[in-house]
Amino acid sequence: MSGADDKEMDFRVGDADVNVELEAMVREFFADTVRVLGLPRSVGEIYGSLFISREPLALDDLVDLLGISKGSGSQGLKMLRTLGAVSEVSGIEGRKIFYEADVELKSLVGGFIREEVRPHLRSARVKIGHMDACNEGGDVHYDERIKKLNNWRKRAGVMLPILQKLLGK
Repeated sequence: MSGADDKEMDFRVGDADVNVELEAMVREFFADTVRVLGLPRSVGEIYGSLFISREPLALDDLVDLLGISKGSGSQGLKMLRTLGAVSEVSGIEGRKIFYEADVELKSLVGGFIREEVRPHLRSARVKIGHMDACNEGGDVHYDERIKKLNNWRKRAGVMLPILQKLLGK
């Protein structure tokens, strides 16, 4: 092997190190992001792995890569599928199911709004109604705060369709 071949080989090894580091950084980025949303860290790591992967991955691949249990991986994939953040793709290895990330922001935000925010707003209406009934004829301070909560809920209800329209959903 010539000196030029040695340099080329070193470059490829260096690239592999950079790729591993970059992939870990992407997984960490999404783990931090989902934590802000109140979702488990593993959900972010799974999405990050699928987001940065050149090829679709199977559950077993994710379990091995992330060092998580099969149950945790399965639950994370189920949640991500429900949110519309990942989809199943045809695999080449028999009956294995492979997954890939949906990388369109409109799909991710739309799925989160549909599956997490809208149900919360629906239940908020009922909860605020109960708060109001509990304070009926009561404390003025509490009454003002309950009205404030209801205004926030109404504003969120107005903003969600606008946000979804901006994102193309």
